[in-house]
Amino acid sequence: MNVLILFLIGLISGIISGMGIGGGTILIPALSIFLNYEQKAAQNINLLYFIPTAIIALITHIKNNNVEKRIIKKIIIFGIIGAVCGSILAGMTDNGILKKLFGFFLIAMGLSEIFKKKESSRSKCSKTT
Repeated sequence: MNVLILFLIGLISGIISGMGIGGGTILIPALSIFLNYEQKAAQNINLLYFIPTAIIALITHIKNNNVEKRIIKKIIIFGIIGAVCGSILAGMTDNGILKKLFGFFLIAMGLSEIFKKKESSRSKCSKTT
């Protein structure tokens, strides 16, 4: 049973990762909810999972000219700084608090996307009329 659950979690989060959305939004909650992994363990699994999926997605997006090459260096530098700071903070934070913070982050991102879509739809409608 666990193998089937892992297969489905990996497949769905892989598809989401390939789209560039971030498979961790599926992978971390799924590992925590369905397989009872602690938040820190789920996040660590996500980090290791991210490496090969990100490489494949990056190659595909570069081939399709979907990468803004002029900003890559800056994003990488600040991303590394953020990853170091985030991993230090996560290591010092209790699992329960970390789980709640991650849940809040997912809700905030979801709401952001909902309102962004509404704004985008409104601007498209006003341009066509």
